[in-house]
Amino acid sequence: MTTVIWTSLCLLAATISGGEWPQFRGPQGDGHSPATQLPTTWSETENVAWKTAVPGRGWSSPVLADGLIWLTSAVEHKPTAAELEAIKKDRLGGNPMADQMTIVGSITLRAIAVDAATGKIKHDIKLLDVKDPQPVHSLNSYASPSPVLADGRLVCHFGAYGTACVDTATGEILWKTKLEIDHSVGPGSSPVVFEDLLIIPCDGTDKQFVAALNLVTGKVAWETPRPPMAGDKGDLHKAFSTPYLAMIAGEPQAIIVGAQWVVSYEPRTGKEIWRLNHGVGFSNVPRPVIGNGFIYICTGFMRPELLAIPENVQGEVKTDQVAWKFNRQVPAQPSPILAGREIYFVSDQGVATCLDAMTGESLWTQRMAGNYSASPLAADGNLYFCSREGVTTVIKPGRDYTEVASNQLEGQLMASPAATDGRLYLRTDTHLYAIGK
Repeated sequence: MTTVIWTSLCLLAATISGGEWPQFRGPQGDGHSPATQLPTTWSETENVAWKTAVPGRGWSSPVLADGLIWLTSAVEHKPTAAELEAIKKDRLGGNPMADQMTIVGSITLRAIAVDAATGKIKHDIKLLDVKDPQPVHSLNSYASPSPVLADGRLVCHFGAYGTACVDTATGEILWKTKLEIDHSVGPGSSPVVFEDLLIIPCDGTDKQFVAALNLVTGKVAWETPRPPMAGDKGDLHKAFSTPYLAMIAGEPQAIIVGAQWVVSYEPRTGKEIWRLNHGVGFSNVPRPVIGNGFIYICTGFMRPELLAIPENVQGEVKTDQVAWKFNRQVPAQPSPILAGREIYFVSDQGVATCLDAMTGESLWTQRMAGNYSASPLAADGNLYFCSREGVTTVIKPGRDYTEVASNQLEGQLMASPAATDGRLYLRTDTHLYAIGK
């Protein structure tokens, strides 16, 4: 059975051109770009068309349409000494990750539009003010979920801190809403658009559900609880994955990985199509990918595994229906990427692996420099892997490891790259770069 990615699921009755990158991981949500003539080598002084400082901080990936690149960002305001001590006592007392958390007094959440041709900031829109936000993990930010573009609208999601819809032509805020959960370490899941619905996973420590908002009004269209969770530790019930939309056997599916479970939903109604208990994994970040008759998912923290699930499953899926599993150097944060009959991924600690996508056989492993959070890109016959240390390693897809180039920029690369019209767009922790002519 052949999976056809339904591109129109990703936009509201809009046609994707080669110059658009409407959502996290691109037009089809799988990290593939149709762009050609992309650079493979660059530095701070070579092959940089422009470099623009981005106000605030955020790990959200850039999206692009109509000549504008949109980012979300959080401008952080330091707490007073008294506020800092109160937060440490009331919110981080006894927390084993206390020394890994970022504490701020308040945040201003913003949408920023950058002219793709010049790098000039065209819009800097204040969306939400939040006082006394929860601390976030040092590997996270208050603006980690990527925005999504659909039919002249930009939807910016900041987890429990709120969701806002912006008119991309005028910068007018069309609506705001809030879906409240306890993220524990900050927000992460990016929304997706199906027809006139915005689908958002809400996998907190306190409750877990999937919601669909009307794209025009922001009102809840449907809400479906996640399957029951085992155990009573809320931190083992949270997740941060992004839905994957696909057409399978003539029907649309929204496939969403969460703690302990991966579930496929009817995107129009929220009704379950199938579910699989994948084990004890939690804090899931990687987005699924689909191809070769399989749905590939990563199971999250604890002991990450990569599973190949036949795409024609229905109902309660048993573990013996999984075609194959792989459990060595599987990422907890970066998503995998398919290229033909091979699937590639890099672990958080920088070990890259290529598997036969049909059998799960390991074809090669290779250590890359650095640590990784960003998801890889496939474009113009190459694969691009971006490290937290600012290095992008370019390799050729294939059953042998072939490195093309290694490129260093200043700052951290936490956001996943975008590629359109002969350029790469890379967001560091401080700047947005246009790489290319």
